[in-house]
Amino acid sequence: MPDQKIDSFPPEVADKLKYYVYRLIDPRNGETFYIGKGKGNRVFAHARGDIETDSLSEKMARIRLIKIAGFDVGHVIHRHGLSEKSAFEVEAALIDAYPGITNIMDGHGNSDFGVMHSSEIIKRYSAATAEFQHKALLISVNRSALDSSLYEATRYAWRLSKKKASEAEVILATVQGLIVGAFVAETWLEAKTVNFPGRESIEGRYGFIGHEAPVKFQQLYVGKRIPDEFRKRGASNPIKYTW
Repeated sequence: MPDQKIDSFPPEVADKLKYYVYRLIDPRNGETFYIGKGKGNRVFAHARGDIETDSLSEKMARIRLIKIAGFDVGHVIHRHGLSEKSAFEVEAALIDAYPGITNIMDGHGNSDFGVMHSSEIIKRYSAATAEFQHKALLISVNRSALDSSLYEATRYAWRLSKKKASEAEVILATVQGLIVGAFVAETWLEAKTVNFPGRESIEGRYGFIGHEAPVKFQQLYVGKRIPDEFRKRGASNPIKYTW
């Protein structure tokens, strides 16, 4: 008799699991395409696509294709019995270990504490700390996005307050805690193809049209590291305001 399909944990099991870290797997080729953490029945809800708020995400597209092909998304519980803090660390380490997965974020702490070359570590920790003299919007840019220009990687597409973002005097692109670019936004627009030709529309997000910041901004900020209060371990939001 084949094993019965499991789509939830019994309550007594869920209580004992505590936090856990899981991988979602495409059964068509055995490929891991998403790393997550949670407790209770989150892994099952995620595998069904029931908790995704961004219906246009690459992860949701993958889940839909798997279902269309007549399969169920596979999963592996990688570690369980964890505290939330430990789960953050395991999740981040696994995201580093599986390049090409569909996670939108790099993982909690990865932007500051993830994979780096030794020269990057030296540069980051020997850099002077930035002192913000302007209203600066900090945007943590995924390193994989830098296959395009830094401007393109920085300007599109973010979940943020358009009103507050419009107050920023300078927009600073950061990679693993180091400020790598400075831009000025002329206008913020909804992240739609009509506003950004050649880019996919993403509901509920915004991008900016602008230009590289004047030299005075570059000299003040580029090459410096973000102050500790803006680099809290476990903070996954790529958007931070300095005012």
